[in-house]
Amino acid sequence: MTARDEARAGAAPTDAAELAAGAAGRRGAARTDAAGLAAGVAGRRGAPPPLVAGVGCSLGCPADELVALIAATLPPGDLRALATVDRRADEPCMLAAAEHFGVPLRTFPADALAAVDVPTPSAVVARHVGTPSVAEAAALLSGTRLLVPKTRSEHATCAVAECPE
Repeated sequence: MTARDEARAGAAPTDAAELAAGAAGRRGAARTDAAGLAAGVAGRRGAPPPLVAGVGCSLGCPADELVALIAATLPPGDLRALATVDRRADEPCMLAAAEHFGVPLRTFPADALAAVDVPTPSAVVARHVGTPSVAEAAALLSGTRLLVPKTRSEHATCAVAECPE
């Protein structure tokens, strides 16, 4: 069943791809950027969703790079938390980003992140961190469903999930 068929049947799309496909059927063109996806979610509920940003970084990542990546990746909504792997809990850029956005930093052990099925796993991250995903897996462990898949900068990654209310 396509997202368009689900929309006709009254079922809500379950992921970003289905949301974009459903938007294409309703408005004639899919918006696959973060703002378009969040607008589709907000349209179903009347307000932008609460959000959690899953973030990953290399050691020594500049704080301004991580903050800029998060800001560029976030769709409209209320950011409630950042989430990452526990080994980055004291990384200066993580602490600075959490402070910048005024949200808590949630952390998870690599084995918990490794158990999460994600759309864009990385063998390189798996070798270095012990999990094939940090950003998407952390977002999903803190949230309910992925709204924005992993986005990259030179030293960091960010993914956004809808946060449970």
